[in-house]
Amino acid sequence: MTYVVTEACIKCKYTDCVEVCPVDCFYEGENMLVINPEECIDCGVCVPECPIEAISPDTDPKMEAWVEINAQYAKIWPNIRLKKPPLEDADKWASVHKKYPRHFSPKKGS
Repeated sequence: MTYVVTEACIKCKYTDCVEVCPVDCFYEGENMLVINPEECIDCGVCVPECPIEAISPDTDPKMEAWVEINAQYAKIWPNIRLKKPPLEDADKWASVHKKYPRHFSPKKGS
């Protein structure tokens, strides 16, 4: 099992989860984070840190596409190890559903 970042992170990018990860397996895109499933040690310490519940176990059948997205973008986005401020309008987007693919930006993080 591994954990994945899901659609809820899009346009929010809270990084509370990054600080607690013991293996630094988070990667940063322009408007969301992903977890490298090859690096995740399944400890789950990141899950309660996410204020919008955007991290889920890959064992949930609904997560299949997100496992692929996390694996794909973890290979090309830069690693993030330190907490940063969320995106400027993150609070506005936190409760928005169905953000993927319309609001997803596959550009590299900053």
